[in-house]
Amino acid sequence: MPITMQSYALTWTDADGVPRASAVSYDQRSAEHRKGELEKAHATDIEILPIKPGELPEPKA
Repeated sequence: MPITMQSYALTWTDADGVPRASAVSYDQRSAEHRKGELEKAHATDIEILPIKPGELPEPKA
């Protein structure tokens, strides 16, 4: 049985109201850690999204 790794990316709105998206992919533990960092920086609308290899999300409009 093959092991499948799931990658994740984040989208959020920074403290200045600018929509952002991660430029790298994360494993689940790293994505949760990054979400905590963003919360401490007063980011809002933080979402962790499952992505396919080579795929990255666009910031929310």
